[in-house]
Amino acid sequence: MKIASALFNGILLLIVVLGVRDVFFAFERNRCSMTYMFEYPEYQKIKLPKKAARFFPAYELYLYGEGSSAEMNKQLSLNGSPVLFLPGNAGSYKQARSIGSIALRKAENIDYRYHFDVFSVNFNEELVAFYGGSLQSQTKFVNICIKAILHLYKNQEFPPQSVIIIGHSMGGLIARALFTLKTFNPKLINLIITQATPHVMPVLTIDYYLTDFYAMVNNYWILNAKELQNVTVLSVAGGFRDFQVRSGLTFLPASDLYTSALSLVSTSVPRTWASTDHLSIVWCKELILATARALFDLIDEQTKQITNDPEKRMMVLSHHFVRHPAKQYESAYETITSVSVFSTWVLVETRNWKHSVTGYTHSWIFGCEEGSAKCLKVEDLSWNTELLPSAKSVTLKLDKFPTTTHFIIYQPQTNNTVFSVECEFLKEELKTEQLPVTHALSFGFSSSNIKINSSGLLHVLQLQGFSKIYQAFDILIEKSCKESKENTPNIFKLHVPWSHEDIIRTSSSDAHLKLFAKLHDPQPQNDSRVVTLMLYTSQDCNYEVTIYTSFLQMMGQMIRFHGATLPVYIVSNLLLAYGAQLYALSSKGHCLEFDATLDMAAKPYKVDPIINICRFLLGYEWFKDTWGSIGLPQLDSSELHSLGLLFPVASLLLFMFGTGVAYWSGFFFKFIIGIVAAVWKRLKRDAMIPNESRNFTKMVFVEALLFSLLCWRTCGALSILLVFIRYFIKVVKMQSELWRHPLSNNGASRQTPNSKHLSNESSGTTTDLDDLVPTSQQETSNHPHFDLDFMTASDSLKMHITIMNLLLWLTLLVLPSFIYWVKNLRYNIQLNPDPIRLLAMPLAFAVIILMNSTVVSMKSSKLLKTAAQLQLPFSILIVAFGTLHLYREEKSLRCWLNADASRREEDLDSRTPEWINASFY
Repeated sequence: MKIASALFNGILLLIVVLGVRDVFFAFERNRCSMTYMFEYPEYQKIKLPKKAARFFPAYELYLYGEGSSAEMNKQLSLNGSPVLFLPGNAGSYKQARSIGSIALRKAENIDYRYHFDVFSVNFNEELVAFYGGSLQSQTKFVNICIKAILHLYKNQEFPPQSVIIIGHSMGGLIARALFTLKTFNPKLINLIITQATPHVMPVLTIDYYLTDFYAMVNNYWILNAKELQNVTVLSVAGGFRDFQVRSGLTFLPASDLYTSALSLVSTSVPRTWASTDHLSIVWCKELILATARALFDLIDEQTKQITNDPEKRMMVLSHHFVRHPAKQYESAYETITSVSVFSTWVLVETRNWKHSVTGYTHSWIFGCEEGSAKCLKVEDLSWNTELLPSAKSVTLKLDKFPTTTHFIIYQPQTNNTVFSVECEFLKEELKTEQLPVTHALSFGFSSSNIKINSSGLLHVLQLQGFSKIYQAFDILIEKSCKESKENTPNIFKLHVPWSHEDIIRTSSSDAHLKLFAKLHDPQPQNDSRVVTLMLYTSQDCNYEVTIYTSFLQMMGQMIRFHGATLPVYIVSNLLLAYGAQLYALSSKGHCLEFDATLDMAAKPYKVDPIINICRFLLGYEWFKDTWGSIGLPQLDSSELHSLGLLFPVASLLLFMFGTGVAYWSGFFFKFIIGIVAAVWKRLKRDAMIPNESRNFTKMVFVEALLFSLLCWRTCGALSILLVFIRYFIKVVKMQSELWRHPLSNNGASRQTPNSKHLSNESSGTTTDLDDLVPTSQQETSNHPHFDLDFMTASDSLKMHITIMNLLLWLTLLVLPSFIYWVKNLRYNIQLNPDPIRLLAMPLAFAVIILMNSTVVSMKSSKLLKTAAQLQLPFSILIVAFGTLHLYREEKSLRCWLNADASRREEDLDSRTPEWINASFY
């Protein structure tokens, strides 16, 4: 039975590993170019008011410069447009050098007609993605920095009235949080560019400060959408290479009132077309160039500052980040222009034609209504162009040009560079075909394919049934050409109509190309649009498109969207195993091995059906009212379902994955304990197994009091970590002493009567103890006293190992707070605020008591059966309310739309010193 259990749990663990591998490694190669500095980058520290340094000693403000510009910056006689870079989780202020260097070189190219001064904030590389206690402090410090930056321009003829914010990761959230401060003037920011910022929710919600901060920011922006129309926000995601922040989290919360936001993935950005990881998004040259071009196009020629027109800002951002017409941006242009007589008029009347030209111009296609070569007024149709890799394409629907008699492709006489122009008159419906995707449960054994035999430049395949985030496909495109050598590049574009997450690939000489098709965001309700695969192809080639379901990528999607909830299901399994141990102890007088109890007690049907029934009943008003009247928060699975993020049988699969991970993590943890115990056994002399029968002694009380005091004066996570280490040492010593016991060597132990079968009342199964109790406990002994001591110590060790497994996962979840405390230890010995403190104090008492308990003392307790029965409801509760919130607190239970935004604003501002509320200068 043990071999079958190990094999089954090993398969579950393997599936999890494959999913993790798909998230972390199975993505496209890095197509970004590195941004290099032409001169040595320098960062000049900006002096802030003394009180700012006193209240925020760990934070600093810097001004970026290179070479001669850095020397000029030392005088602080600034006359550019200010840009403030906000680093994210564990980010450095030096990450501003990429946008700073590119902006400086572009300013040099235009002889400094206008330029940007790039500032950067040093947040001491704090782990704000996992510890939310410093988010308020960072927000208030940025407010100070903005006022200080604008003060540097007070003597300029046209001083800037606002600062551009570029925020990486959590820095983008800080930028949006500024507007929630009572002391912040909203006019000081009109453009925010965020890079890989999780706007929707935290990546890991492991403390209530983090969830409370998110609720406050998102509520404020939803409830004050009209007032924020003047603020333009661009959110750029990295795509599948960014495994730290999935792209769906970067899409700004939708609102019909707020239309000045644009969310997209870097793979769809023109002239970038590349996925970026979480760090390369700040230095990806192609993306930084797009950002810098947009910033320069946003400059008002008169004031030399960013334009105050929100419509123009959206037009510029759409030009550079959504659809680039292969022309430089023009704020005002006339489509009807006057031209001289065309020197040569070549009339083409065929349906398909191809021509090579030796010149290039941005305005290259026109519409004529006069019907001759003497056409003096033409309409510039080049603004309809879409820039693609290695080509530019324009599709003109004739019904929109009823008076146009001719379409003119203009060939200027410029240089000898050869360009190829191909044209085709087609019927759109004849070039559009439907290709149904394969079922998710086909696991790649079946496929759906289509052959494109007709010649043409553009073919559109509608992927029917592709709308869910758990779907993932391999799309194989094979081509066969009439000629032996085909040099014309082919372009394939996977277009998702409800979000800007398109993927574009090119292929020239390769006979086949494979595309990975999966979504960052599910299809919205009441949206009937279809994902399309657009093929820009050669006229003399035939194509075959085959689509398969990819099981590995499906597992990757599950880990990508729900991997953060795995600790919840692992702990739920551990609670069930601990409950089974307590039940065996109360009914039969013996503890079972951890792996045996996990295999016996961790059953999905104990947890998953109850949650599904509750979610179903919450659809009825009477049950929903009753649910709210007893103070229960919203069910996490209901919230996931409303967001379209709930996989079919997701909870069942995640529970099983949690079982596999818990099983093998417990195995390796016990293996590590064994190794350390073996070393301890060699170092220490022989010792007898202590005979303890009391849980609570004076020493236990003093030890628990010391850990609680340490928690109160320093950091709750430190207390939990030290308790874990103390417990680990205790278990190691127990294992070492058990191995030194005489019965451990001769394998003699007494089997207690009536222990042949163990009934598991919670699952309705019967387990043979001969398969569960070690051989040493199934043999008789001639030493009853030693036998009793050995069995008691062995049972105690089994119980403590299970508790240690539970404590291990809790310790891992509080480590970010500990790391934050260590990094800021030189500023304050006490972590403030500390989300773990109120949890750590009672936990220290409880764990110290459990640590010093034995099965003898636990069997004598009247609450043993009750404690065993409580593990199941606890296991259900943790899955019901912990999948979206690994840490629950009263403030974090409020829903975004139901929260009181004004209350949030007061909470954030309540800790602000009075001097911050006043003007600095």
